[in-house]
Amino acid sequence: MSASIGNKILAAGTKIVAVGRNYAAHAIELGNAVPKEPMIFLKPTSSYVFQGGAIEIPPPLTSLHHEVELGVVIGKKGRDIFEDEAMDHVSGYALALDMTARDIQTVAKAKGHPWTVAKGYDTFTPISGFISKDEVPSTDNLELWCEVDGVMKQKGSTKDMIFSIPLLISYISRVMTLNEGDVILTGTPSGVGPVTAGQHVKAGITGLVEMSFPNPDGVMKSFCQLFCGNICILTSDDESMDLNVKANDIISESCIKQLIAR
Repeated sequence: MSASIGNKILAAGTKIVAVGRNYAAHAIELGNAVPKEPMIFLKPTSSYVFQGGAIEIPPPLTSLHHEVELGVVIGKKGRDIFEDEAMDHVSGYALALDMTARDIQTVAKAKGHPWTVAKGYDTFTPISGFISKDEVPSTDNLELWCEVDGVMKQKGSTKDMIFSIPLLISYISRVMTLNEGDVILTGTPSGVGPVTAGQHVKAGITGLVEMSFPNPDGVMKSFCQLFCGNICILTSDDESMDLNVKANDIISESCIKQLIAR
């Protein structure tokens, strides 16, 4: 299948189905148990950003993390797919980053809430062009990597995935119909970490594809900068929380007064 046809299939997708904690080392690094069955969540296709675009950090986010992943592109619609027939529904692959607002996700996890907000902002799924299945004889040992400002942060292999691609396709299709162009993000290896304004993120699948995305200076703004127009060092009223580095769901009384005054 040509790349141009593959990109049209990718653009026609209705959803991104992401798999959490599919690498044991990543689950452990965030203090989570290794799952006994796939853990899935959805991301909107509006979160895609392609090469040439930029990763945005909308206010009031203060902690954005990179997660490099292999994306599986569905080429044939299916429901209740048998595991031994799963690869017949795959047209190709893509490299992706599952950008995550870790501050929001941490609060959501503690409250038992969904991760939609933490994962669903526009530009939170940087993705490569389509890679035909013919170009990838096997996905059993693909090396995924991610650099931030030229420093290697993640490097891992798909051989360490807990749940295989056929198993994931079968499992997901028993929950929801997989449509042509849908993408399954198969999980991230260990080494996830922060990306801040002005940094450059580069990722790849060794021997197959690379992609890079700038993170423009000045995109990350505090709540106070957004509403008051001031560059402030925000703290809670008891000064126990620096709100420039913590979740901005509490703001100081002085900032509220400035907001009201405007």
